[in-house]
Amino acid sequence: MSNSVEKIRGIYAITPDVSLNLDQVEKVITQHCISILQYRRKTADDDLKLKEATKLRQLCLQHHTLFIINDDINLAQKVGADGVHLGKNDTSIEQARQLLKDDAIIGVSCYDDINLAINAQEKGATYVAFGALFTSSTKPDAPHCSLDTITQAQQTLKVPIVGIGGVDFNNQEDALKAGCTAVAMVSALFAR
Repeated sequence: MSNSVEKIRGIYAITPDVSLNLDQVEKVITQHCISILQYRRKTADDDLKLKEATKLRQLCLQHHTLFIINDDINLAQKVGADGVHLGKNDTSIEQARQLLKDDAIIGVSCYDDINLAINAQEKGATYVAFGALFTSSTKPDAPHCSLDTITQAQQTLKVPIVGIGGVDFNNQEDALKAGCTAVAMVSALFAR
């Protein structure tokens, strides 16, 4: 297991879709010992995304934190990110692997579907994400994924499992006990 994969544990921070507050992000990284950070920005133009992602990349390098870009392989290439996270309507794992360096981290959203996760693992995904585990303010319409599904997936998969959706400091332990390797948080970290 590579050093990068070993860092997919604990709290997986995801930036909110608002103007970047670099000081806040750095505080979150240091305060919560964040080993992996995902830049998820849907509502900004490409120039702003490039500026923000470049600043975040530098911050992550400074703190030895893995830096993942949500959905955008081109942006991941431009800033030298450690990898990319793909949803079901994004580029395929194979295309991402071709475009990014061999050791790039490729995460895949699997919602509540263990078969999707098994398929992603077979195609070379570095980790899989399941959720929403709990009610999510970031994605209120996301399909629910039970903790039992996580437990079943953990018995089948070899790659790390990231639990996402409504995870906070009160329920993170439930997700980790169910079999998540890491838990993704947005609001619990940044809505302060």
